[in-house]
Amino acid sequence: MAQAEPSQLLPAREQMAFTLGFHIILVPFGVAFTFITMLANYRAIRHGDANARLLAERWSKVAAVLFAVGAVSGTVLSFEMGLLWPGLMSTYGAAYGVPFAVEGIFFFLEAIFVAIYIYGWNRMRPWLHFWCGLPVVLAGVGGTFSVVAANSWMNTPGGITLQDGKVVSVDMWKVFFNQSFWYEALHMLLAAYVVAGFAVAGVYAVGMLRGRRGGYHRLGLLMPLTVGGIASVLQIVMGDFIARYVFDSEPAKFAAIEALPHTQDQAPEVLGGIFVNGDVRFGLPIPSGASLLSGFKPSTTVQGLDAIPASVRPPDHLVAIVHLAFDVMVGTGFALAALALWFAVSWWRTRARRPGRWFLRAVAVSGLVAVVSLEAGWVVTEVGRQPWTVVGLLLTRDAVQRSGNVWPLFAGALAIYVGITVGAVYALRALRRSWARGEAISGPYEPGRAVGGARCTEQT
Repeated sequence: MAQAEPSQLLPAREQMAFTLGFHIILVPFGVAFTFITMLANYRAIRHGDANARLLAERWSKVAAVLFAVGAVSGTVLSFEMGLLWPGLMSTYGAAYGVPFAVEGIFFFLEAIFVAIYIYGWNRMRPWLHFWCGLPVVLAGVGGTFSVVAANSWMNTPGGITLQDGKVVSVDMWKVFFNQSFWYEALHMLLAAYVVAGFAVAGVYAVGMLRGRRGGYHRLGLLMPLTVGGIASVLQIVMGDFIARYVFDSEPAKFAAIEALPHTQDQAPEVLGGIFVNGDVRFGLPIPSGASLLSGFKPSTTVQGLDAIPASVRPPDHLVAIVHLAFDVMVGTGFALAALALWFAVSWWRTRARRPGRWFLRAVAVSGLVAVVSLEAGWVVTEVGRQPWTVVGLLLTRDAVQRSGNVWPLFAGALAIYVGITVGAVYALRALRRSWARGEAISGPYEPGRAVGGARCTEQT
């Protein structure tokens, strides 16, 4: 007889899914948006480009607002780990806490240099100001890698010694750089560049569709779109490597991704469909597709869900979620790569001097598509691990809070996230209104001063 789930498991899962899904959207803007900002800043100094200078200053202020929102949402998540999952923290906190301790260092470095960089506009020499911005990018990458290290450790735990069910020693290097760390870290880093690149480009595509075709909007479209396009193509390649890694090292997750009920060779790749009653319905099977993608030959044996012990086998509805999320992630990923190819061809033929309206419409919605792809990827990672919190060591039902009532805590978290969302929208709209009024810029490379041999004039 299957063990009954604790009463607090559902609200704990719902709250964790909501808060993590909210916070993960902000990560690309702390990691990749700041990098795009620094590219614009470099162009402004190196080439005396007034439009690049204006973009860099405005983007840095948007990044600062989103950083503040991410700080709040991330803090809520850190409290949730102890409140919702005491079984995880009490047993494996000595190991699981290592990456978060490192992340805290990167967070404070990022906060310090964000403040210096924002304050430094018009107060510091151009190149000194530029070099003060680079630590923001590096700290953002380091912080993201740290959080990914914690997540990847739950998928492939290592670096600990257990005695009587307790952690008695921790090798922090093996915890951080666990078996799946580099795969997940690079995958997430590329995803951040994809989301930030297409989302920022989409803003300027909308502006160009409304008739704003000047150099400012053109550069605002081209720079992030180039970054996002390159990252989207690299992500396809990286995803192929990761899929084979999951096949080798996380066969249960791979079985859920493929929604494969039985272990077999010549396993089909099923596109779409709903997994119900132990089988996929309404899907489009590609004969031997899963075997070919996994081992490059039809005879490759792919482990099915029947190879997982019944006591820890994921239920049908979770398999359906993982399978659907993987299809969405791959489908949107290829769509974005196709848009990148369209952009490359357009640039080669016309230097994108007058991008067509259909191209601009595609770019305008690409940011939303990229966010959907990011969320789907995290669903695959998180739900694909179930019913484990730490694979092979700790079941989710044993990690969850068992006393009290989690639903009011969920309501409180929801209220906090609504509040910071409203605050962020208000702050961004206030910035937009001030920019629309054409506020004057002053400082060491303001309009009218020589910058790299050119004179700056604001163009909108």
